[in-house]
Amino acid sequence: MKKLSRSDLFSLEAYSDERLDFRTRVLAHKVNRRVEIGPHATLYFEDALTMQYQVQEMLRIERIFEADQIQEELDTYNPLIPDGTNLKATFMLEYPEVEERREALARLLGVEKAVWLEVNGNERIRPFANEDLERETSEKTSAVHFLRFELSPQDISRFKGSATVQFGIDHADYSYQVEIGPQIQQALVADLQA
Repeated sequence: MKKLSRSDLFSLEAYSDERLDFRTRVLAHKVNRRVEIGPHATLYFEDALTMQYQVQEMLRIERIFEADQIQEELDTYNPLIPDGTNLKATFMLEYPEVEERREALARLLGVEKAVWLEVNGNERIRPFANEDLERETSEKTSAVHFLRFELSPQDISRFKGSATVQFGIDHADYSYQVEIGPQIQQALVADLQA
């Protein structure tokens, strides 16, 4: 899959003019790129459009217009764009209350390694987690993790067909699974090359 370059980005001035329409388009795009696993865990699947939005927002907020700083942002977010043989997701543990979140993150050490993807009942695919940096300590995990699910050519073929696709978590303190619907499956198929 194509990574973002400076030529894919709006200038700060152009983004100011386009931001509302662009944001509306991105939010509509994200609707079918979200998988909730139980009441507190969500996978947000990333692609070039979601990362372009993230970069544009960072450039806007930080008022970045220097070429080397723009490239730094691209270098930070480009690794989250799928490569054609994988799905990449931001994995979030979401608890509305601060104390509840603190207690849950202490209990859920290693939860990012307990996430799985299953295509048509085949062997569960475990993601590579947090390849950029360690996101947990000996006392708690992070509320945000970055996951990469590598699929075999057979799983890609089945994923693109009429296969049943499930995501789940089998952590001792958080165990849920969900079968994704056709709209989500179709949206994620775009990330996979045959």
